[in-house]
Amino acid sequence: MAKKKPEIKIQTYGVHSKWDSKSKTLPKVLTFTTDIPAEIDIEFGFIINVKNARGKKVFYCINHPNIHNKSGEPCDAFTGEVHITNNDWSFYLGDTIWAPIEDKCGLWRMTIELDGTVIADKTFKVFSGESNTPAKQRFAYL
Repeated sequence: MAKKKPEIKIQTYGVHSKWDSKSKTLPKVLTFTTDIPAEIDIEFGFIINVKNARGKKVFYCINHPNIHNKSGEPCDAFTGEVHITNNDWSFYLGDTIWAPIEDKCGLWRMTIELDGTVIADKTFKVFSGESNTPAKQRFAYL
């Protein structure tokens, strides 16, 4: 019998509730958007669901703007790998804004690869100052 081809779907993207890396519970989406206000501790990213790929590994990358370490050197992209543990697997890839916010503004590209192919790709625009996006108009807490 032929092996089923993996099915991949981006379930949510945008601003999410606070993520607890020690919990199995994934964060909840608060606002679907790719425009992220540069506010301390705002959580943003996306959740994917992968079916029929148990036992494989996904590789993730968060390419951030011109963020520097304490020594003033540019930081490398944040990368890693995760094992797919079951045939209906969900995964959150995201980040948060920390002080100083000035170097966090810009484009944040988040990608996930499976078997050498990008299966999820979202770019978020982190901005400072006021925005007149529909999300800002609808949700006063943004």
